[in-house]
Amino acid sequence: MTAYMRGQFAFLGINSAERDALLRATAEGLGAPSERDLTDLARACWRKKDREYQYAAVTMLRRHFESLSPRFITVMETLLGTKSWWDTVDELAIHVVGPLVKRYPELGATMDAWVASDNVWLARTAILHQVRFRDDTDEKKLFAYCLRRAPDTEFFIRKAIGWALREYGKTNPAAVKRFVKRNEAVLSGLSKREALKYAG
Repeated sequence: MTAYMRGQFAFLGINSAERDALLRATAEGLGAPSERDLTDLARACWRKKDREYQYAAVTMLRRHFESLSPRFITVMETLLGTKSWWDTVDELAIHVVGPLVKRYPELGATMDAWVASDNVWLARTAILHQVRFRDDTDEKKLFAYCLRRAPDTEFFIRKAIGWALREYGKTNPAAVKRFVKRNEAVLSGLSKREALKYAG
């Protein structure tokens, strides 16, 4: 596990099925956690050395995101900016930040700030947060974010642009093809290849 993550983190060696079983057993009979519970849990897990603790926190946040208010976005910013790697960042971006923004549209202003951030992981989150929105995707915002970071040479940003466009291409392939064609001079080869995987 450590090798797969390029030595970024230590692992206990607990696979996802075992981890989920342990979480279910631990939470049995406790009822739904509050936002304060989830905040305390996430922060405690993020202080732990072994990566499974962060995975457990992500699972709990995904499972109970309906308990979170717009204020939780500040906690998210801390989690995304700490012990950052694609494994936790992408899960949080798509399954916690995305649903929060969808439920509380005023958080769109936070995404506008994050996409311009010098922090690669906040920018990646802003680009990816609409990945599961499908017909509810704010196309104008998606394309603006991709253009905003298109000159970036960072692999994780280029990959995020391609991934976000690719997923939207499943819903509106014509729009993605037009966007890529119109901006092919500024989009990286990686972003373009990913974007057109389903759009043709």
